[in-house]
Amino acid sequence: MNAKAGFRGLNAAQREIVAHWHSVRGTRLIPGKSDIDPGALRAHLASISIVEVDDRGEARFRIAGSGLRRILGGEMRGRALRELDREKAEMWSLGLSAAIDRAVPVGGIIDRAKDRHAWLRLPLGGGAGAASLVLCHDVLVAHESTDDPKPFGIFSGRPHGLAA
Repeated sequence: MNAKAGFRGLNAAQREIVAHWHSVRGTRLIPGKSDIDPGALRAHLASISIVEVDDRGEARFRIAGSGLRRILGGEMRGRALRELDREKAEMWSLGLSAAIDRAVPVGGIIDRAKDRHAWLRLPLGGGAGAASLVLCHDVLVAHESTDDPKPFGIFSGRPHGLAA
């Protein structure tokens, strides 16, 4: 599938972030971290994190927006994903390896008891060009959201999601 015809996001924020990712990558498979313009994503920075995945599969937050503290229970910058409780670690790990392995944006919706977790994972090139970084956008939305997509599952039936 042509990357331009792939996953475009489930809500307005995700669509804007994915469009920026596509615009800065140009003809390359994926953009680098330095290609992302924080000014262009200003409205979404509080919900953005950048996770680094090393060659052993260890994931660590390099950047974590201030709005994520409410979801994660505290500041996560510099901390490993494994330090989160199981549910939160699963929420964040969704799509990390898929985004890196496929070099495409992936995202989805997880229905929870009180809300829905809308997540987005966009691969970024590391220093040597390898996709070892993932730009993540995560928000909790009410079940009644007017910008509410019709989800379908790709990850083990429990979460709902879409991918390229």
